[in-house]
Amino acid sequence: MKISLRVRDVMDTKVVMIDYNEPCIKAIEKMLENGVWSVLVAEDGLPTGVVTERDIIRRVIAKDLDIKGVRVGTIMSSPIITIGPEEPVSKAMELMASHNIRRVYVVEEGKIIGRGTQTGAFKSLLDALMLLSELKWYL
Repeated sequence: MKISLRVRDVMDTKVVMIDYNEPCIKAIEKMLENGVWSVLVAEDGLPTGVVTERDIIRRVIAKDLDIKGVRVGTIMSSPIITIGPEEPVSKAMELMASHNIRRVYVVEEGKIIGRGTQTGAFKSLLDALMLLSELKWYL
């Protein structure tokens, strides 16, 4: 019997957006308000990049730049790495590893419907393994 987890099974549907021209401090505020560590950056209403807490630390704070003045659009990572909801979690993990990122965004019918993270994927796989280890197999 083959068991496979799909991206849909492990994704988080909480996706937060911020406008390209907003200052980084607003991105941090949105992250804290929503309990997430990344925000999609929208330009003219369309998602064009992503900013994470690590981006702000490395590209703004570590360089002693003004967190209230630097715009998220100037430090965002682009393009957004995406995956379909029916893809196996292993493919999402491969994408994250090959792009050296911690999250991928889930797209269905041209719309972002969620995000998959390294932590979420690992936790879901661990939960599945623990469940399988508790099953008793009989001949």
